[in-house]
This record gives sequence, structure tokens and C-alpha cells, in this order.
Amino acid sequence: MPERRTSLASGFSAGLATGLTALALLLSAFGGQTAQAGVFDDEEARRQIKDLSIKSNERLDTLSKAQFDLINQIQALREENAKLRGQVETLNYELESTKKRQQDFYIDLDGRLRKFEPQSAPATENSPPANAANPGADPAKKTASDPAAEAHEYEAALNLFKANKIKEAAGAFESFVKAHPDSSLTPNAQYWLGNAYYALRDCKQAINAHKAVVNKWPQHPKAPEAMVNMATCQQELGDTKGERSTLQAVIAKYPDSPAAAAAKKRLKK
Repeated sequence: MPERRTSLASGFSAGLATGLTALALLLSAFGGQTAQAGVFDDEEARRQIKDLSIKSNERLDTLSKAQFDLINQIQALREENAKLRGQVETLNYELESTKKRQQDFYIDLDGRLRKFEPQSAPATENSPPANAANPGADPAKKTASDPAAEAHEYEAALNLFKANKIKEAAGAFESFVKAHPDSSLTPNAQYWLGNAYYALRDCKQAINAHKAVVNKWPQHPKAPEAMVNMATCQQELGDTKGERSTLQAVIAKYPDSPAAAAAKKRLKK
């Protein structure tokens, strides 16, 4: 009996040891699979992070290049704008210089032509009063002209034109023409009124003003120049036929004038 008990105890111990061993092996195998799964998950995460980092860097490179190109374009536009601004300023300066030279030329021409124009003789102490021949005449209706005052008024209007105060000059010349219709300076004032309208880019009014010079004072030294100015206005209005007709009329009416020589040159172009 004691031997049988010993045998049973030994068998039970051996079985228990075998079971424990099997359980240990099972746990070991399960732990190994878990470890392998953990290692696999970490590598996949690293790979995904790496791929995301590469894509992000590529996007940043693309954005940086686009931003750099945009900056270059903005800089190019700024340089082009500065260049255009400089050209506009240069053109404005040249335009103003041309206008100034043109005005100086007109002033000089006016002075030269006035030397050949008849001047009104100023009143002297020995000159009889304007109403001496007709004592009963109304003095208010027979007021004698004052050449000195007229000349001063005319020069004031001309100085406004020379100072590039064109609108004021036009008003002054128009007032002079209305106030002194019989003055020897009225044809000049009418001529300059046409030039003032031209400077104001009102070619229709300029043509009408110059036409008045030709119609009222056809023998005046400024009549040929007025016709040439009319042709210039017609050219700017696109009236090529009218321009040629006016230039031909200048040559026909005033063949020996400088205006006729200028008209011939323009017709050859």
C-alpha cells in the first residue's frame, strides 16, 4: 500500500510538471506573436510617417517655388511700372517743352509781324478833339480810342498766353476783340484767340476764330498763318480733304508768304 501511494504521488507530480511545461510553452509562443505584431506596427507607422514627410517636403518645395516665382513677377511688374512712370514723366516734360517753344515762337512771330503793321497815331496836344467837327455830337458815342491802353490790354492777354494760362488768355483776347472791334490790334487778338482755342484742344472754335481773321482782314499779315492753323486743326479733326483744300488756298491767295512755303511742304508729304 505504501508503495502504491508513492507511485501515485510520483505520477501526479510528473503530470503536473508536464502540464506546467506545456502551459509555459504556450504562453511563450503567444508572447512571441504579440512582440512580432508590435514590431510590425512600429515599422508600418515609421514608413507612413516617412512617406508623409516626403510628401510634405515636396509640397513645401512646390509652394516655395511658386512663392519665389510670384515675388519675381511682382518685382518685374514694379520695375516695369517704374520704367513706364519714367517714360510718362519724360513725355510730359517734352510736351511741356514743345508747348513752351511753340508759344515762344508765336510770341516772336507776333513781334516780327507787328513791325510791318500800320500803327494808330497817338493823340497829341495839337490834335483836335474827336467831336470838334461836330460840336453837337454826343461825347459818349464818340469816345476816342486810346492806343496806349489798347496796347497794354493786348500785351496783358499775350502774356497770359505766354505764361501758359491758356483759358484766361482766351477770355482776354475775346474780350479785347469785342471791346475794340476797330483797333489795329484786333486782327492780332483774333488770331491769338484761335491759337488759344487750339491749345485748349477745341479745334472747331479755333477754326472759326482763324476763319474770322481771313474773312475780316484778308490782307493782314496774320491771315496766311491763320489759314495754315486752320489746316492743322482740320488735320487733327481727320478732315484730310479740307486740310488739303485750305493749304492749296494759302498758296493761291498768298503765294509769296512764308505760310505758302510751309503749305507746299505739307502738301508734298
